[in-house]
Amino acid sequence: MSAAAKVLSANPSELELQVAQAFVDLEAHSPELKAELRTLQFKTIREIEVNGGKKAIAVFVPVPSLSAYHKIQTRLTRELEKKFPDRHVVFLAERRILPKPSRRSRQQQKRPRSRTLTAVHDKILEDLVFPTEIVGKRVRYLVGGNKIQKILLDSKDSSAVDYKLESFQQVYSKLTGKQVIFEISGENVY
Repeated sequence: MSAAAKVLSANPSELELQVAQAFVDLEAHSPELKAELRTLQFKTIREIEVNGGKKAIAVFVPVPSLSAYHKIQTRLTRELEKKFPDRHVVFLAERRILPKPSRRSRQQQKRPRSRTLTAVHDKILEDLVFPTEIVGKRVRYLVGGNKIQKILLDSKDSSAVDYKLESFQQVYSKLTGKQVIFEISGENVY
């Protein structure tokens, strides 16, 4: 399969083609990943600036193929971070938020709960930290009316994600507009 066939967008950018070529190279050189990578495609890629001059690559995949990505995500992330050494790689599902039905709208069907803003933001959070699990959430209300959400991650997988916590914070903030702080659960629980 060619690199352009791995991207589902009509006119892929240069970064999308580079990542697609990395997928094709991994498929060719890694026999244990070959079968899983053959069917996988992604919709788009967004590069997000992280503090300290680093960047994060957010790979948006179709929702039905997210479980296939989860099977090989740790290995795939490691290999892609080797190919793009100054960037962190995260895989997110391309989810859609439907607007709240108004009085004048003539919708016949109710909006599914999975398409609400809150549900989509929670799923983005779960996709972002995938190899680990979220074990707790705290919301801190500041004086000006702002909120900061503190997300506690499971400590058993801390070695896989502890160097990415700042990237997770910036990516989530950029995608949702919400302030969030990630912590490993064994470190500083109150």
